[in-house]
Amino acid sequence: MSSDIADSTLPTQLANVSVYVDNGPAPLLYVSPTQVNFLIPGNEMSGNVPVRVVREGWTGPEVIVSLVDASPALFPLGNGYIIATHGADGSPITAGSPAQGGEIIVVYATGLGKTEPNPDAGEIPMYPATIDDYSSLSVCLDGAPLPWYLIKYAGVTPGSVGLYQINIELPNPVDPDPQIVVTIGNQSSPSGLQLAVQ
Repeated sequence: MSSDIADSTLPTQLANVSVYVDNGPAPLLYVSPTQVNFLIPGNEMSGNVPVRVVREGWTGPEVIVSLVDASPALFPLGNGYIIATHGADGSPITAGSPAQGGEIIVVYATGLGKTEPNPDAGEIPMYPATIDDYSSLSVCLDGAPLPWYLIKYAGVTPGSVGLYQINIELPNPVDPDPQIVVTIGNQSSPSGLQLAVQ
């Protein structure tokens, strides 16, 4: 709930539940009786870290989670296409409203790693911040990497926590409904997702 957000920062306790990552409280996005969504703090280093859930003072079992610097993932719509918007007006790109060659679009992602500046843990950034590992970023359409100059921005989405965006100019011409994969270093988003393009 918006009432749980103070000073543009996510809470570390919701419904008497807290999550500890490397023994520090993690920002919480959602809590229900069967699910807890939390954000790995942006200052965490890669490697194995302990994670535990505390509910009403009772600590659950500790598990070890392996963290990497970046692990890109795109958001599927459920029909094989990804969530993306037209750059001109922010409207959704769909099969009924596909992108066109030469158009600037916004592709939404998660797991792109640290940024500069790097928001504080749970901070809702109201500013753009470019990913640190920009030089190793690759966006492939049907297996072909886009030239670097077609990637206009890759970083946090202002006003959102844990959400990134990649602003790209589509090549012209471009094949219809290409598969899209985002790679940072040796980590790639899952294959099989398409961008709605006509």
